[in-house]
Amino acid sequence: MVLAYKREIAMLLAHLFFFPFFGLPLVMYFLPSIIALARSKRDTLAIFLLNLFLGWSVIGWIVALVWAAKSDIPLVAR
Repeated sequence: MVLAYKREIAMLLAHLFFFPFFGLPLVMYFLPSIIALARSKRDTLAIFLLNLFLGWSVIGWIVALVWAAKSDIPLVAR
């Protein structure tokens, strides 16, 4: 019984430490992609790929964030 209790405490601590150290940075890294997906952008895949491959550089992440936050220009039907 005591062993099961210790295992539950260990699992709880593992979950409490996992999100702040791994989950939150992952969410912050993909924030431009999450914003693009939430706003139903036309270029969601392109924003995701830019974020995935160039998001490690601050410039690539900022470009992806601005692109995701920018309003889409309506397409003109001809």
